[in-house]
Amino acid sequence: MRTMYLDTSTIKKGDKTYTRHLLRQSYREDGKVKHRTVANLSACSDKEIAAIRLALRHKEDLRDLLDVREPLTERQGLSFGAVWLVYSLAREMKITQSLGTGKEGKLALWQIIARVIDQGSRLSAVRLAGAHAACDVLGPGKFNEDDLYANLDWLFDNQATIEDRLFKILPPAEDPGLFLYDVTSSYLEGTENELAAFGYNRDGKRGKRQIVIGLLCNADGVPLSVEVFAGNTQDPKTFGPQIKRVAERFGAEGVTFVGDRGMIKSHQISQLNASGFHYITAITKPQIERLLETKVIQLSLFDQGLAEVKTDAGIRYVLRRNPVRAEEIRKSREDKLNVLRKALTAQNMYLSEHPRAKVTVAMGKITARCKQFKMSDWVEISVIDRTLELTIDDNTLKETAQLDGCYILKTDLSEIKASKETVLNRYKDLASVEWAFRTSKTTELELRPIHVRLATRTRGHVFVVMVAYRIVQELAKRWRHLDVTIQEGLDELATLCTVEVETKDGVKYNRVPEPRQSIKTLLDAANVHLPSVIPVTGIKVTTKKKLPTRRNI
Repeated sequence: MRTMYLDTSTIKKGDKTYTRHLLRQSYREDGKVKHRTVANLSACSDKEIAAIRLALRHKEDLRDLLDVREPLTERQGLSFGAVWLVYSLAREMKITQSLGTGKEGKLALWQIIARVIDQGSRLSAVRLAGAHAACDVLGPGKFNEDDLYANLDWLFDNQATIEDRLFKILPPAEDPGLFLYDVTSSYLEGTENELAAFGYNRDGKRGKRQIVIGLLCNADGVPLSVEVFAGNTQDPKTFGPQIKRVAERFGAEGVTFVGDRGMIKSHQISQLNASGFHYITAITKPQIERLLETKVIQLSLFDQGLAEVKTDAGIRYVLRRNPVRAEEIRKSREDKLNVLRKALTAQNMYLSEHPRAKVTVAMGKITARCKQFKMSDWVEISVIDRTLELTIDDNTLKETAQLDGCYILKTDLSEIKASKETVLNRYKDLASVEWAFRTSKTTELELRPIHVRLATRTRGHVFVVMVAYRIVQELAKRWRHLDVTIQEGLDELATLCTVEVETKDGVKYNRVPEPRQSIKTLLDAANVHLPSVIPVTGIKVTTKKKLPTRRNI
């Protein structure tokens, strides 16, 4: 009769202890009991050795094994579904590989996952890890908010390396020589941030300091690099570092930069030419009027659908009138005119009811409103016997309306490299960068409020948001056919919890239950599969900073 058993021995050499596990078989041969080694299991973990020993003990009848493994306790575990989904995508997109498998890389990965699941500060990210299976899935070990703040410094120091790794593993873009670049700003609630400064605020928050963020994307709108500048940095001044980044780090040749009319100006064009790069941008309305005055273009070209004019210097102008935009501008002009007329009527009524009221004050208010609406060129305000009168210069208004919905793109690309249709489509690709900013600042990722002060940590925080956006961008593609927002889907997945099981033998593990249909649909659409069991690390993360014992309800 042959019997399998586990042979374990421990030896001590100096201050070190060594344990070896052998799977052995005993048998009789010529009336003698002999033993032979089937496998060396010394590399197995203690839990795996315990499981093998348990199986051998009940090998005669596996039903006994099921009875033995009846749980002594079975309780609800941590939230698992959302963490596993985002982790699986990060692994598939090689983000985990780019961050590295060290402790700092795992902490950075958790910051990214936490940003996708539930936005907040480093403090809230630690509390989130206490409710989600972050330690069981990622294995970062024990940490608190101070570790995450320090991890932002690590991210800043290693940002270039991580961005380079992410760039190398990206599938080829539709147009590998095309790069999209745009700039935004994000206001700050406090005043102590090292990069905080007053500047052109795109958020409409007067009196708020801000930071400036430049985002570089490939032709498919996938972020490649992000840089944070002081809040008073003008858009064109952020352009130079991006040119250098593409030229040196990404090793791109035959590059074309696409930027809006406020980004690529004459100085930036000179920088691009010096690097052997090309550009696609738009020109301003005064520049369009100048081209009309110098007869480089004619107004009739805007009625040809998509027209093109090429200068002797090799500069191409692509002209188009957007009828939808033209109608929007016309309606907006009419609405503003109606508002101005109502304000004028209200002032006239006040002047008639208050004989001592000064006409000059009322006149100043209406004139200021007219300037605010940018209607001074074709609207004239006059006074006749303490009554304000509004007169419209029809000829000037007609000239102004001629350019409604008209825009011109400017490029130095030849017709061989890019047709006028291609130039138009590539400029429209900038919308993907705008969507990235919108998603990062206000919707799924909520870049602000920024809960850090140091410049390194501010840049690390923005970098976390950029990488998190890549995951959200991929998830949006996979869920595009589902009637669910990203946040709704993640909230639904967060309700899937593990079942923490402890057997009579003291073995602990997390069992992943069969998900309900709504969760299964989300996972299937994302092409993510659930494991049946995950380990229990037993690590409980807690914040260093505690809530006050007495606080307002």
